Amino acid sequence: MSVFVVMLGPPGAGKGTQAKLLAKELGVPHVSSGDLFRDHLSRKTELGLLAKEYMDRGDLVPDDVTVGMVIERIGRLDCQNGVILDGFPRTLSQAAALDGALAEQGQGVTVVPLVQVADDEIIKRLTARRVCRSCGAVYNLVFNSPSVEDVCDACEGELYQRDDDNPETVRNRLFTYYKETSPLIGYYFAKHLLVEVDGEQEIEAVQTDLRAVVEAAGK
Repeated sequence: MSVFVVMLGPPGAGKGTQAKLLAKELGVPHVSSGDLFRDHLSRKTELGLLAKEYMDRGDLVPDDVTVGMVIERIGRLDCQNGVILDGFPRTLSQAAALDGALAEQGQGVTVVPLVQVADDEIIKRLTARRVCRSCGAVYNLVFNSPSVEDVCDACEGELYQRDDDNPETVRNRLFTYYKETSPLIGYYFAKHLLVEVDGEQEIEAVQTDLRAVVEAAGK
């Protein structure tokens, strides 16, 4: 069975962590728009530098840039049996573009889990996030702090706070989410694809709920 899952939820809800775990469990690729942008940035492409300008402000990257990048990725052979999409779509026009691309492959979105986390918890989580400059490992000073302050446990690289994780930018990201992305909740609800999942549980509990959601949708 092909499984095409769209992960929804506010920034900081843990979608990335859960998407990776779910992709591994189901044996399909985890495709993150953020990872695609950062790949371009690491290679200093024009697209990567453009995307960074928007991401650092907490704004959405323009649809035409995002859509082309993601549609090309899910069209590759390793995505034939499905994909876990993380960070895409974020707007109604992106959702329509995704539906069109999947329809051309004779496929469609299987289910859309909505990972719910309260605003106060989101701000608390994101402003406490730290990332390793060397290996990209992610820590949280609240519930997953490194053994040594500002030092990565995995590679001993320097930990830093991303530009888009300061309080002002986090609030702007939440505003952008509610303004631009929330309409997707209604879009997928109308298609009978939306299922809410409590994102404030322990990671393992959230993953168990997600697997149950996908399995139920595939029956």
